[in-house]
Amino acid sequence: MNSTDRITQFYLKYLPGAKLKGLTLNASCPFCPHSETTAPGTLIVNLDPESFFYGYFRCSIRCRPGGFAPHFGRLRGIDPKLVPGCDPDRPAYVRHLVYPSKTLNAEVRKHQLTQTGEQIEVFRSLGVSIATLNEMRVGFNGRYLIYPYFQENGNCYAYRCIRPGNDADAFWVGEDKFQEKEFQVFNIEDMERCENGAIFITDGEKNLLVLKELGYPGIAVPSLSVLEALPPERFTYIHHVLILFHNSSEAQVAARSLATLLGFKARILNWPPTVNRGYDLTQLALEKQKGLDATVARMIKTSKAFSPFPSPEREHTFFLRALEEDRGKSLLGVPTGFEKMDRAMNGIRGINIMGGQPKAGKSTFFMQISTEAARRGMPVIYYDFENSRQKIYLRTLCRLSRLSEEALRHEDPDPGAIERLRQAQEEMKTMLRFFRVITDRKLSPDIMRRQIDFIQHETRMDSCMVVVDSLHKLPFKNLSERRTGIDEWLRHMEAIRDAQQVSFLVISELSRGKEGSYIRQPDLGSFKESGDIEYTADNALILQPDWDLLDPLSTAQRISTLWLVASRENSPGKIADYALDYPYWGFKEL
Repeated sequence: MNSTDRITQFYLKYLPGAKLKGLTLNASCPFCPHSETTAPGTLIVNLDPESFFYGYFRCSIRCRPGGFAPHFGRLRGIDPKLVPGCDPDRPAYVRHLVYPSKTLNAEVRKHQLTQTGEQIEVFRSLGVSIATLNEMRVGFNGRYLIYPYFQENGNCYAYRCIRPGNDADAFWVGEDKFQEKEFQVFNIEDMERCENGAIFITDGEKNLLVLKELGYPGIAVPSLSVLEALPPERFTYIHHVLILFHNSSEAQVAARSLATLLGFKARILNWPPTVNRGYDLTQLALEKQKGLDATVARMIKTSKAFSPFPSPEREHTFFLRALEEDRGKSLLGVPTGFEKMDRAMNGIRGINIMGGQPKAGKSTFFMQISTEAARRGMPVIYYDFENSRQKIYLRTLCRLSRLSEEALRHEDPDPGAIERLRQAQEEMKTMLRFFRVITDRKLSPDIMRRQIDFIQHETRMDSCMVVVDSLHKLPFKNLSERRTGIDEWLRHMEAIRDAQQVSFLVISELSRGKEGSYIRQPDLGSFKESGDIEYTADNALILQPDWDLLDPLSTAQRISTLWLVASRENSPGKIADYALDYPYWGFKEL
């Protein structure tokens, strides 16, 4: 006998007089109060083996909330060993807290009795009946609707008041502790009733009322922020969690975050393409009227078990598309403008960290590479914690115009200089469409992700280059833990690189050798507080000057050597020598 037969036989055994009608079992409800004047309702059991709610029972007149076989067994006093799929030895979910002796149960009952006809009509327009309102113990105090938040022990210690027609006008009443997010689950008692079955989770009490009217079990949170405090272990003995939030991007992100915590048992219901953005179940109920049941049923049927992995078909398509985009390219990465550097590294890809002693020209080197990339139409975000935005623009204009900063300030420039400046300004104007300089020291990984999304959207490009000047000046939560902060930032850069097709150019400081000098063989150990650089960097470079930084005027030509000290795909070694093109703030590859 398979599990399907066991559930059917279980209900047939403990529901005398039950009759099978298609995929449902009907019987006189054993939980309804019996009297000569009041007939009991009909207990309806879903026996559709293809349904997530297979084995779910409910009373037609809602004498009490429904549930699955384990809950039925508890109500009937049946030995748990005789309930299909029930493990009598498995531990129940218990909160480690002491409930107060004072409850709001009587107050909730009083508000239930004072519901007005006007409010009942509003709910009727959503298809919600008085029976459902009574089952969920919804009330009205004359000004506000009352939504009681009962806890697992069956008592209410706090309820939420919402002004009819204005959901923003809401507040809590009751024990302060039970107004905290971890207790803000409306109809939490359904969690136990749905053991070995399925349950809905939605946002907003009214949305849950609509689902309950349709005959589904469920819980609701007053806002999406409450999901952060919802413990995943609370769903341990529930087989399927159907997530149905309002139709918005914010709700989609929240649904995916919750589904990631719950695992494969989570199923996110997708809204039909014809539903307006921002809509929820109550708005759909007003529009669909009698068609709402069929719409929700289709959403359930087309839902898929959540997976954090992309589908094999999608992966295959994306791989072939990327392969086609690379066809015919001379470089896999972004061109640097330096022939030998491009040949050694096959362009800029992944996370590239360059170290160098102070005043060695690291900022100038990356400034030149990034502005050249922007001139070619690559979106670039330059996070600068060393120089000002004005200084970056000024030095870029000097390099493009071949004019020194002093020449730019000259009151009477020669005609040749005027023309070069005009052309450089035009080039720079075009370049700035793809080049953004950020100097905000309140930067965080989340802000960085959003800014990358913005520039990719504005430029309609899928890839992006990010420059960080420098790694050791990035904001950290605690300055005394800079080493830990650097490693954390590197982890985020790896995630951003993979998720958003970003190439990083990151400047790092070098540690001093013996007697405080920087003269040493370039290697990974040269990086200051290197932390995870050796594991994170796709390419680790060192720019080593061969001239006296303390007395630059005594050196006729300032030449620096660029070393590739470690790489995932390329051979380490010397890349090339570079001469500082002073006073035009650039480098020439020798």
